[in-house]
Amino acid sequence: MDFGFSQEDETFRAEVRDWLAAHAGAGTDRRTWERTLGKAGWIGLGWPEQGYGNRAATLTQQVAWAEEYARSGAPPRSGHIGENLLAPTLLVHGTDEQKARFLPPVAAGEELWCQGYSEPGAGSDLAGVRTAAVREGPHYRITGQKIWTSLAHEAEWCFVLARTDPGSRRHHGLSFLLVPMDQPGRVEVRPIRQMTGTSEFNEVFFDGAHARAEHVVGAEGRGWQVAMSLLGFERGVSTLAQQIGFAEELAKVVATAAETGGLDDPVLRERLVRQWAELRTMRWNALRTLGGSGDPGAPSVAKLLWATWHQRLGELAVGVRGATAAAGPTAWSPAAPYELDAAQHLFLFSRADTIYGGSDQVQRTIIAERVLGLPREPKGAV
Repeated sequence: MDFGFSQEDETFRAEVRDWLAAHAGAGTDRRTWERTLGKAGWIGLGWPEQGYGNRAATLTQQVAWAEEYARSGAPPRSGHIGENLLAPTLLVHGTDEQKARFLPPVAAGEELWCQGYSEPGAGSDLAGVRTAAVREGPHYRITGQKIWTSLAHEAEWCFVLARTDPGSRRHHGLSFLLVPMDQPGRVEVRPIRQMTGTSEFNEVFFDGAHARAEHVVGAEGRGWQVAMSLLGFERGVSTLAQQIGFAEELAKVVATAAETGGLDDPVLRERLVRQWAELRTMRWNALRTLGGSGDPGAPSVAKLLWATWHQRLGELAVGVRGATAAAGPTAWSPAAPYELDAAQHLFLFSRADTIYGGSDQVQRTIIAERVLGLPREPKGAV
């Protein structure tokens, strides 16, 4: 496969780079920034041109946009979940009415979304979902708890995997519901303070929250199929942008190793070279997957690769600093005492990489059972 870009793609890339340089100023409010992106047509690149407010773009141009955005230093995206998870799911499974209602506000940066999948007793094992949704005339009444819900404190909407058949088990009897978050007394969001001191994740409690019956995606009882389809979209073009961020983090680690004399250590040099080579391999693998490899295990393989790679990078980031990495501020980041600098934050946050978005154990099980055809692991086995 040719991993290059055409001249048309490079012209598009230059347009993206110029626009970002002119508009992505420091200190931009994230919500305002989403609207700015939407107004300029940068949200929903490549969606079918059916009046949803998007801009036409080929797959390689979508890759160019994602890579240039990652390089630009623009604010972190608040609309990622709506644009890259919900929208492609609606395009495949949603009704025309659902697409017309929800896609334009996503493309305009006006409505933000969060994902209601994991629960205290059903994190990596989504088939164990216990949040219940009972049909009451034109609405469903939802009761239960979700956890590790990214950006729930900012979102107007949440797509919720809930059990609509009270007698069902495992992946049967689940439905995919679109739920408004602005329901005082019925929806409560509690931020979770992490080791890094930040609170991107939240607990969400539903106490009789309402979802309209016409906002079930893919029909009642077919939530498992819709949810699995969405997880496939999670590892799309955005993974290439993620790798640009990884490359910048790796460059900082290499620079620190040069400053501290760590590059004189042949073992450390070998580890850094291995990190670089593996990152290049991940890029080629991601491009191959986007090109339509047809491999059903590709999303799981990609998750396993980047999660373990990023954890090792976090270990290297503090390792090249030596004992000072366990102390307070350094010349790299003049933070106040007990606040984390970039290397410390990378190390601590990357501890979760092999858990969120589907744990390593679950990804290996998917590969073993669905790709290699190995016998299913007995339930309850240690």
